[in-house]
Amino acid sequence: MSVMRMRAAKCPTDELSLSNCAVINRDDFPDDVKHIEVTTGPNQHFVFTIKAHPDVARGTVGFSLPQRKWATLSLNQDIEVRPYHFDPTSGSEFLCTIVLEADFLQKRSTTLEPYDTEKMAKDFLLQFSGQAFTVGQQLAFQFQEKKMLGLIVKSLEAANISGIKSGHDTTPKKTRMGRCLGDTVIQFEKAENSSLNLIGSAKGKIVRQSIINPDWDFEKMGIGGLDKEFSAIFRRAFASRVFPPEVVIQLGCKHVKGILLYGPPGTGKTLMARQIGMMLNAREPKIVNGPQILDKYVGESEANIRRLFADAEEEEKKLGPNSGLHILIFDEIDAICKSRGSVAGNTGVHDTVVNQLLAKIDGVEQLNNILIIGMTNRRDMIDEALLRPGRLEVQMEISLPDEHGRFQILNIHTSRMREYKKIASDVNLKELAGLTKNFSGAELEGLVRAAQSTAMNRLIKASSKVEVDPAAMEKLMVSRTDFMHALENDIKPAFGTSAEALDHLLMRGIINWGRPVAEILSDGNLYIQEARASEGSGLVSVLLEGPPNSGKTALAAQIAKNSDFPFVKVCSPADMVGFTETAKCLSIRKIFDDAYRSQLSCILVDNIERLLDYGPIGPRYSNLTLQALLVLLKTEPPRGRKLLILCTTSRRQVLDDMEMLSAFSTILHVPNLSTPDHLLAVLEEVDLFTKEEMASLHAKLQGKRIFIGIRKLLCLIDMTRQVEPSYRVTKFLCKLEDEGGLE
Repeated sequence: MSVMRMRAAKCPTDELSLSNCAVINRDDFPDDVKHIEVTTGPNQHFVFTIKAHPDVARGTVGFSLPQRKWATLSLNQDIEVRPYHFDPTSGSEFLCTIVLEADFLQKRSTTLEPYDTEKMAKDFLLQFSGQAFTVGQQLAFQFQEKKMLGLIVKSLEAANISGIKSGHDTTPKKTRMGRCLGDTVIQFEKAENSSLNLIGSAKGKIVRQSIINPDWDFEKMGIGGLDKEFSAIFRRAFASRVFPPEVVIQLGCKHVKGILLYGPPGTGKTLMARQIGMMLNAREPKIVNGPQILDKYVGESEANIRRLFADAEEEEKKLGPNSGLHILIFDEIDAICKSRGSVAGNTGVHDTVVNQLLAKIDGVEQLNNILIIGMTNRRDMIDEALLRPGRLEVQMEISLPDEHGRFQILNIHTSRMREYKKIASDVNLKELAGLTKNFSGAELEGLVRAAQSTAMNRLIKASSKVEVDPAAMEKLMVSRTDFMHALENDIKPAFGTSAEALDHLLMRGIINWGRPVAEILSDGNLYIQEARASEGSGLVSVLLEGPPNSGKTALAAQIAKNSDFPFVKVCSPADMVGFTETAKCLSIRKIFDDAYRSQLSCILVDNIERLLDYGPIGPRYSNLTLQALLVLLKTEPPRGRKLLILCTTSRRQVLDDMEMLSAFSTILHVPNLSTPDHLLAVLEEVDLFTKEEMASLHAKLQGKRIFIGIRKLLCLIDMTRQVEPSYRVTKFLCKLEDEGGLE
C-alpha cells in the first residue's frame, strides 16, 4: 500500500485517548494493518498502533494529546501515513524490557500515596500488550482508581535474534523502537523532582544521589582526636540514610532527626557540626546561634523557629519520601531550650519556644527530611523532652582528647608549617602531646599560635620604630624552645593541674622528720596506684586527719603532686569566703563535674570542717554543704574515668558525729612530732643551728617529752632566725616550752 496524505485530528473519545493508539477509519486501511508510520517532516518518523472508530472521518487520523506532544503534531496538520510491519528477523518485534519514566499527568494534582510498580507493570501489559513503543514516546496511563500518570519511554531492550540463532551472544540489545509482548519486563522510574511515591520490585534502577558528598575525603576532616565519636555519630545518624529508601521501608526504620554534641568548651563541637554539614550532600546547612531566636516581640521567637523549618516542610509536602535532607545547626542550644518552668518571669517565652521546637521536630505532622545538630556546654540545662528518642536522640560527649588525639590535633595545626619547612627538626609532636595533658583542641591550637608568635617576635626589632628583619622569610623557623616558652608562659589548660595552688601549699617542702611521714607518703603512692588501676570502681577517697598544724595539707598536696594526674584541683575554704550555702555547693559541684571530664583526676578538699561552716559553740554547721559533700564523696565517676579524692581535717570526732567517716575509702592519721629525735631531724634539715648548738640541744632535750606540729615548729624556727646567735638555743627552747611543745 502506498503513502497516503492524511490530516491529524483529535481522538474521538477519552477512552481511546488512554489506549495509546492512533484512531483511524476502517475504510482507510485493510484489516491486516496493525501499525502505521507517520511522517511529519524530513527524518521525522513515528510508529503508532492503530484502532478503528466510526467517528473518525476518512482521510484523518485521531491522536491523543500526549501523542501530539511527542510527534509535535498540530490539529489539521497534513501528514504522510503508510502501513508499518515489523520485521521478525530484526528482533525489534520482541521487546524484552521497557523502562518508563513516570510522573503525575496533572502536576497540580499530586498525592503521596504509594504506587505499587509490580501491580502497575501487570496493568500496563493488560492495556498495551501488542503495541509499538518508541524511545521518547509519551502516553497517559490510568492505574486503578488513582490519579492519572504521564509516562515517557526511557529505554527499550529487544531480543538478540541473530545471537540466539548462532548460539553465541544472547544478551538483549538496545533498540529505538519495538513491540510490547505479554512477557515483556516493565520497569518504572520516577521523573526528576517528581513527588510520585513508587514502591515495589518493578522499580527501575534509580541513580540515587549519595548522601555523602562524592568529593569528601574523610582523611582531611581536620577533627583530630574525635575518630571514635565521629564513627558513633555516623553509625547512629547517617547509616540509615546511605541505604536506598526501599531497604529502610522494609526494615520499618525511621531516620535519626537530631544529634546533641555536648562537652567542655574548645573540644571541637562546632568544628564537628561544621564538618558534618560539609560532608553531607544535602541542602546548605542553616546555622543558628541560640540567642538569635529570641525576640522582644510577643510570638516572634516562635515564628523564628517556624521559619527555620518552612523550607523542609514545603519540600516534604511536595516530594514526600524523595525530599532532600535539610540540616539545622543550633549553636548554644541551651539558650533557647532550657527546662520548661526554670526561667523566672511571667512571659513564659522560653517555654513556648521549646514547645514550638518540640512540635516541629516530632509533632503530629512530623518531618522526615530534617537533621538537627545541637551544641552545648550545659547539657543539664536542656529540657528533658528534647533529649528523648525521636528528637535529639543521639547524644555524644565531645570530651578532652587523649594523647593520641592531641598528637592528631597538633599534626593538623602544624601541617602548613611542615609543608613550607617553617618548623624546626627539634620539634617532636609526640613529646608535646605528652606534655599537654588535659588541653582541649582549642587550647592546642592556641599553643601553636603562641609558639608562632614567639618565633616571629625574634625577628622584630623594636627601636625608635618597629622593624621586621629583611630576611624574615628565610630565617623564620618555629623551634622546640618556642613551644616550651608558650607552654610555660602563655597557654594553661582550663581543666589542668592547679600547679600554683599546689606549689603554694608545698612552699616549705616536705620534711621527713620520722617514720610517720614516710609511711603516709608510701600509703599515698599505693592509693594513687589503686586509683589508676583498670579494675575497681574508679573512686578512691582518703581522709588525712590529725591535730592542727601537723602538716596534713602539705602531705595531701605532695600525694596529689606525686599522682601526676592531668587534672588536679584544690577545693579550699579560702576560695569560698562569703559564699552562701547554695553558692558553696555549686562551686564544689563544679570542681567534681570538671574532674569527671578527665581520664585521671585528683581533688584535694582542704580543711573539710571549715567548708562545712563548723563552729564548736552551738555547735553549728551547714547541713546543705554536708549533704552535698557526702553525695559527691560516694559518687563513682563515669565509666572509664578515675578519681582520687584527698581530704584533710583537724576534727575527726566532729566528722564521726556527722557520719562522714564512712564516706572515705581509708583514713590516715597525721601525728605531731613526739620525740626529741623527731625535733632534731627537723632542725638538721632547716640548717639553723651550728654543730655545737645541735649538740647542746641534743643534751638538753634528752628525757623530755615533745608534742608540736611541724607547721608550728617551722614558725618557731623562722622566729628564732631573727635572734642573735648567742641566745638562739635558749630562746628556741623557751618558746618551745611556752607553746606547750616541750615538757
